[in-house]
Amino acid sequence: MDINTEVHNAFEVIKNGGIILYPTDTVWGIGCDATNEEAIKKIYTLKQRDDSKSMIVLMNGEKMMYNVFKEIPDVAWEILDLSEKPTTLILDNPRNVAANIIAEDKTLGVRLVKEPFCFKLMERMKRPLVSTSANISGNVTPKTFKEISPEIIKGVDYVVNLQHDKVCKNPSTIIKLTLDNQVKIIRK
Repeated sequence: MDINTEVHNAFEVIKNGGIILYPTDTVWGIGCDATNEEAIKKIYTLKQRDDSKSMIVLMNGEKMMYNVFKEIPDVAWEILDLSEKPTTLILDNPRNVAANIIAEDKTLGVRLVKEPFCFKLMERMKRPLVSTSANISGNVTPKTFKEISPEIIKGVDYVVNLQHDKVCKNPSTIIKLTLDNQVKIIRK
């Protein structure tokens, strides 16, 4: 399978409110359009996850970041420049995304990705992509495609046919940044 075919197939499913199972720069993820509240509900249901626990979104560049966050602390760009591994930033006051993906404290976790499949898919969507680990809430995060439960595979509308042999490293580092410049490391 080639990447452009997979981007096309995934885009068609997402455009119609579906959810996909796909490889990210870290672990396998379940995703959808971050502006589609109904699609996000499907992910919460599939994962049996409490919808008060927000999920992160992937973005493919500065333009998309500024579309979702009017203000981004300068330190955010410094952290992203210096990070040696995938880093998720939790930032204040997101907008232009579905309400049910925003945490109760009005924050949203976001990760900029360069991974080719995710990057191209978002280029096509022109929207952020929800990303949450491909497991039932509370279960271990799968490190390989083979470890993903049949329940998850059956529950999504499309499984991306790329990198099925990839062994995932750890999930991303998570850093919370507030507009008043407080920095808190949530997950190393």
